[in-house]
Amino acid sequence: MREEMEQDKMEKEEKENTKRENEKLRDEKISEYGQVTLDNKKTKTKIQLISIIGEVEGHESLASPNKTTKYEHVLPQLAAIEDSEEIDGVLIILNTVGGDVEAGLAISEMIASLSKPTVSLVLGGSHSIGVPLAVSADYSFIVPTGTMIVHPVRMSGMVIGVTQTFEYLEQIQDRILSFVVNHSKIDYESLKGLMLATKQLVKDVGSILSGKETVEKGIINEVGGIKEALAKLKDMIEKEKMERR
Repeated sequence: MREEMEQDKMEKEEKENTKRENEKLRDEKISEYGQVTLDNKKTKTKIQLISIIGEVEGHESLASPNKTTKYEHVLPQLAAIEDSEEIDGVLIILNTVGGDVEAGLAISEMIASLSKPTVSLVLGGSHSIGVPLAVSADYSFIVPTGTMIVHPVRMSGMVIGVTQTFEYLEQIQDRILSFVVNHSKIDYESLKGLMLATKQLVKDVGSILSGKETVEKGIINEVGGIKEALAKLKDMIEKEKMERR
C-alpha cells in the first residue's frame, strides 16, 4: 500500500512538472516569436496563431529597440505547421509598418502555399509589404479602425540613376501587384492606380485606406475582429474535415 501511495505521488509530481514545463515553453514561444497554439478541447481543433508586427526584418538585423518580425523565425514555423498532423488551421495577426520586400514576399508565398485553412486579421495597420501578407491567407479580415497603405517600392542607400534601376524597381512592383491581385478581388489597374496616387500622402506617392475602404476596393474580404476571424477559421476547418470523410 505504501509503495502504491509513493508511486501515485511520483506520478502526480511528474504530471505537475510536465504541466509547468509546457506552460514555460508556451510563455517563451509567445514572448520570443509571438506565436501560440489555441487548443479548443470542446471543438477538438488546434489553431496556430502567428503575429506579424512592427517591421518585417530581412537579411540585415534592425536596431534592437525596433519591434520586428524575423522571417527566419516565421518560415520554419510555417513549414512545421504544414508538416504537423495536430495543427488544423492558422490565424495570422498583422500590425505592421511593412519592411523588407523579399522577406515579406517570401512569408506571403509560404502562407499562400499552406494546405491548412488560413485566416488573416489586420489590427492597427498592415502597410506596404503588409498588404500582400494580409491577402496571402485564404480569407482576410480587418478591424474598422485598421488601415492599409499602398505605395511604390522604396530604396534606401545609394541608388544608381540609370534605366536598369528603374526597370528593376518596376519588376519588384509588378511582383507585389501580381501577388495581391492573384490573392484578392481587386484588379491590376485599380491596385496600380492606388499605388501611384499623388493626392493622399504628404510628400509621397500612394494611398491610405481605412478598414471599410479595403473591403470596398476588394483587397480584404471582410470587416471584423478576432471573434469573426476565429469563427470563420473554425468553420473552414470543419468543412475541410467533413470533405475528408
